[in-house]
Amino acid sequence: MKSFFKNVLANIVAIVILGVVFFFFFIMMLVFSAMGSEKSVAVKKNSVLTINLKTNIIDSPTEEQKGLFDISDQNKSVLIFDAIEAINKAKTDDNIKGISIEADYLNAGITQIDDLRNAIEDFKKSGKFVYAYGNSVSQASYYLGSVADQYYLNPSGMIELKGLATEVAFYKDFADKYGIGIEVIRHGKFKSAVEPFLRNDISPENKEQLSTLLNDIWKNTSSRMAVSRKIDTAQFRTVVDSLYGMIPDLSLKYKLADKLIQKTEYDQLIKSKLNLKEKDKLNKISLGKYIDSYSDDDKSGDKVAVLYASGSINGGDDYNDIHSEKYIKYIKELQNDEKVKAVVFRINSPGGSANASDEILFELQQLKKKKPLVVSFGDYAASGGYYIAMAADKIYSEPNTLTGSIGVFGVIPYFKDIANKNGIRSDIVATNANSQYYSSLNGVTPYGVSLITKSVEGTYKRFVHFVTQNRKQTFEQIDSVGGGRVWSGTRAKQIGLVDELGTLNDAVKFAAQKAGLKSSYNVVSYPKRMTPFEQIFKDLNEDDISARVVKSKIGKANYELLQQIVEERKLQSEVKMEMPYQIKIN
Repeated sequence: MKSFFKNVLANIVAIVILGVVFFFFFIMMLVFSAMGSEKSVAVKKNSVLTINLKTNIIDSPTEEQKGLFDISDQNKSVLIFDAIEAINKAKTDDNIKGISIEADYLNAGITQIDDLRNAIEDFKKSGKFVYAYGNSVSQASYYLGSVADQYYLNPSGMIELKGLATEVAFYKDFADKYGIGIEVIRHGKFKSAVEPFLRNDISPENKEQLSTLLNDIWKNTSSRMAVSRKIDTAQFRTVVDSLYGMIPDLSLKYKLADKLIQKTEYDQLIKSKLNLKEKDKLNKISLGKYIDSYSDDDKSGDKVAVLYASGSINGGDDYNDIHSEKYIKYIKELQNDEKVKAVVFRINSPGGSANASDEILFELQQLKKKKPLVVSFGDYAASGGYYIAMAADKIYSEPNTLTGSIGVFGVIPYFKDIANKNGIRSDIVATNANSQYYSSLNGVTPYGVSLITKSVEGTYKRFVHFVTQNRKQTFEQIDSVGGGRVWSGTRAKQIGLVDELGTLNDAVKFAAQKAGLKSSYNVVSYPKRMTPFEQIFKDLNEDDISARVVKSKIGKANYELLQQIVEERKLQSEVKMEMPYQIKIN
């Protein structure tokens, strides 16, 4: 028996030792892989800058989502600012002869695609070629690819050109069926974040704002596609309404594509354009690798800092999304850095916690006292995302940015009915009149409702107060365009919610000018990107691993819908400044 236990113990010890050795070997392999991916890249002659599926365009370093097995640069994430700079640099780079767009699905937001498109249109002024190729092409990818001189489609391919639509889900019947009570307090008839818990259908106000918003965005994007493809506006509408892009021959007939060819033929066509021989290699370089070829340039001297704020706004100190404690540290660091002469605050947020938004706004107001602060909007700058912009010297918005949503709400769930149906009840013993103003089993007391209503109303007035100061309008003027309503950037400019329509690059240039800087300044990004080693250990978090597994199984779009139900729209009693939906060109 002793020898049996000795053998068992020896095996356990051996397994543990092997496990430890394997773990450290695994980590070292990942680290060496990451180090190898950071080697400098040489740009060869007759190269073609390529935008393909291996590149994810992100707005902020905090959006980078790499797993344990994604440390190499095969799926490198590229900041939109860096991507635009790369295209601008390629315009005058003698080694870059053209651009090839080869993305069936483009992982980028609507304003990011706008910026890429603008940069490529400017690139074409150099006389260099821009070609595009697709197989099964998403609407977003075609929006970018349509800017090309020539668009080539696989003979069995398709272009999913269909227009924009949104689907609003409602949970009231579900809550009623299972005995879940929901107390909702909001200011603003357009504050539709809480509608799914109040109604079984869309309200006229929400339908109006969504219709206006979608039509504004579609007008901007569809007109640009039609102009690029030299298609009459009325005919383009017919093409979209009829889904002609789904059939290759009709795509060709109605000028969505110039020729139906295989990918090998497309590559040969580019080689011919470059006067390469059959045996010569076609040198394609991705955006990520092209950026790596010059990203080690000197960053000393005066700086314009771009502080990226992407995601929902919350309290706390986490790296991802916008957490107030973390951002207060960033803002104070920028405030005290003497080499940073101006700050551009890049916002890409639908909002979140009212308290966390207020904390961030206060620190930005202190920063503004010391150096210029310019705000640039990405896909979203709504509710709390708009609120934190109110310290700016100047606000730039993209035409398709979802802007405004000046409104406040609170959602308080309780489970009295479902508890009673299952034989659960409670009695309360308290020391004061409102010690238990809220209970998950009994809901909110009338006095509690009154108090939270005052909190919501007070927060809304504070919101509008800061907007009136920044936008130099009266309370009545802001209130008339507030009420939780979301506007496109184009309309936000018309009603005075932003100063200019422009890109992040435009905001950076203005900030440098306001700080008295000329051409000799560097642009630096905050927060800093995580190192590959930091990414490894960050992804050891159990929740992150679970989320990745679920996302890989059900797909990104379905996972985002699941998040909307169980996480992003989770019921909290905190007063919120948040927008209820996203708009994407899928």
